[in-house]
Amino acid sequence: MKEAKPSLYTSLSPALLQLYDVSSSIVVIIDVLRATSTIATVLFNGAKNIIPVDSVAECIRIGKQIEGVTAGERDGHVAEGLVHGNSPFEYPGEFISGKTLVLTTTNGTKLLHMALDRGAKGIITGSFVNLSAVCDYLIAANMPVILGCAAWKDRVNIEDTLFAGAVISRIKSHFNINCDSSQMAETMYGDAKKDLYEFMKSKNASHYERLTKYGLEKDIRYCLTTDVANVLCMYEGGKLIKVESYSTSHEKESV
Repeated sequence: MKEAKPSLYTSLSPALLQLYDVSSSIVVIIDVLRATSTIATVLFNGAKNIIPVDSVAECIRIGKQIEGVTAGERDGHVAEGLVHGNSPFEYPGEFISGKTLVLTTTNGTKLLHMALDRGAKGIITGSFVNLSAVCDYLIAANMPVILGCAAWKDRVNIEDTLFAGAVISRIKSHFNINCDSSQMAETMYGDAKKDLYEFMKSKNASHYERLTKYGLEKDIRYCLTTDVANVLCMYEGGKLIKVESYSTSHEKESV
């Protein structure tokens, strides 16, 4: 008898995560603009690890304790009391290699801690910059998956939904998908995949508008580019680490 395929669901907002069986699933934390894009870039560029925290105060406390690089944002700006923000371009290899980054963001790190509190079987982070590594790992793991969109303050956003759709379009033959939000995400990605940036622009995506207003077009374009920091980012023992065994041949030069 053929073995049943594992399930795959998409949670379009942290406010919906409670509806899914997190405790039996690998949860993919998706915060394309910009937390999970920056996480992959930082690890790709040689950081020792990343400690994701859900408050600025905790970020500062841990940073002092371990002499790490403290970074984070609130509402698209560098958070008060921190020096570094959430742009992937702030972390070239010559700066971040061998160091620990302590990171807090508006949406992504919050969702990661929600998944952790709900007993997720495993947690990885995903963005277009490490799309192939995420897909390769989920297929190999052969476990139930929840694609968790960090959204924007619990409001569904386009870019995280697009990434969920990109994952689904690649791996759907390996999973049982009886989930309308997954079908919606894949359909949207099908419409957008020829030019993700122009799709975001044409739809007046809220986060596109927000970051463009801050002069961050370069960040947006980078975060929508496939496999430019293609490493698997896994949460283990309180830290996000690069898992070498699931790195793939799609890796490119550091930013």
